[in-house]
Amino acid sequence: MSLRQRLLSQSTVIFGARLFGAGLTFLVQVAIARFLGSQALGEYILVMATVNVIAVVMPLGFEATGTYFAAEYRAKGEGRLLRGFMARAYLHIALTGALVIVIGQPVARLFGDAGAAIASHWTPAAVLTISTAMVFVSAAMLVGLKRPFAGFFAETLFRPLLAIAGFVVAIAFSTGVDGINQILWVLSLGYAIVAFVQLGLLLRAARDIPAGEGVTQPEVRRWWYFAVPWVALVVAGDFFFDIDLLLLAGHMPHEQLAVFGVCTRIFSLVAFGVSAVYAVTMPDMFESEALKDRDGFHRKIGDANLVASGLAVVLLVAVLLLSPVAFMLFGPDFQQGVVPLAILCVGLVVRSVFGPSQIVLSIHNRPYTALPAVAASLASLVVANLALVPPFGLVGAALAALIAMTVWSGALWLTALRVAGVDVSIRARLRPAPALSAKPAE
Repeated sequence: MSLRQRLLSQSTVIFGARLFGAGLTFLVQVAIARFLGSQALGEYILVMATVNVIAVVMPLGFEATGTYFAAEYRAKGEGRLLRGFMARAYLHIALTGALVIVIGQPVARLFGDAGAAIASHWTPAAVLTISTAMVFVSAAMLVGLKRPFAGFFAETLFRPLLAIAGFVVAIAFSTGVDGINQILWVLSLGYAIVAFVQLGLLLRAARDIPAGEGVTQPEVRRWWYFAVPWVALVVAGDFFFDIDLLLLAGHMPHEQLAVFGVCTRIFSLVAFGVSAVYAVTMPDMFESEALKDRDGFHRKIGDANLVASGLAVVLLVAVLLLSPVAFMLFGPDFQQGVVPLAILCVGLVVRSVFGPSQIVLSIHNRPYTALPAVAASLASLVVANLALVPPFGLVGAALAALIAMTVWSGALWLTALRVAGVDVSIRARLRPAPALSAKPAE
């Protein structure tokens, strides 16, 4: 089976599982809006955004580079370095998790009404945050060890199922915003069990990698060199909308925040279809680079970029056709999210066309050069929110996000082109190869 065929088949399975899990999450949000109210849904979305942002920071960047180093150490047969990396990542979670438990609630209360809402659910939220951080690390490394299903299924399937179980408990014992606390308790305790089971799968996979001859010292300095910029890339990239929701909490009531939160949830589902393509091919790209196969690396990234860009266009069309029906399930007030969602999905096409520049920068040992793009993107998001949300509401929030995503993608693409000399955009893949000149006759 060719790489392109494997990309399509494996990413289709992963995307299908994500679609099923996101459908369950979608139903939970519909149920919260219908039975507990849009105010409760807005608070739930705000808490989950906080959990995601804190959880991705807790490993201090080691979850962001887990796929990269796991794939490299697997390819080279350096299991001792792999296990040292794992130990360091989970040590970070233990230390930062203790800090979250001790000072998280009083710090949250400093951020006005939005912070007070988060603080009221802090204990289950803290447990969920630590469990989520563990899943992030384990999932990233399992993907690098060519076990993408074990990596993705914890978040894509078990977390939504636990949210459903929490909602059932909430309906049985609570009403309104009080029900959110019941959902979070069931979700946090159940997800902690899932996190430890997934950790066991990772330990089992890591044992299959030989220790490696001549490897005695962990590459701590190299790990940190990649981890610091990559955590910024992951927070600003994968959790862009969690940050945006926290920023918008000061500009929108919880009811309107709930509508935009549903938009971002649907967008995240659509975006996962594209990111799954890169997740499947990343171990092969990293292996090609580790083995100094530059032609193979560029060919694989080109195939992945072509598939991702085409899929982004298809998914945009699907969103335009189906989103009015999806929002109808939440109630008439949520129909105002149709146009903002379409605007957000245009941003997905933009991101796909520019390509995964951050991967190229890291492979060329220049991950820090991506930080100006991160700063420019977040700065443009803050400014655009201030300028567009007050006059245009939800549409303004979507336009602000589109502007920030375009700045992010364009700046990263230009950085990769200048620093690494590699054009990872769709333009490079579609450009015909130069014709070989004929050999002159003697």
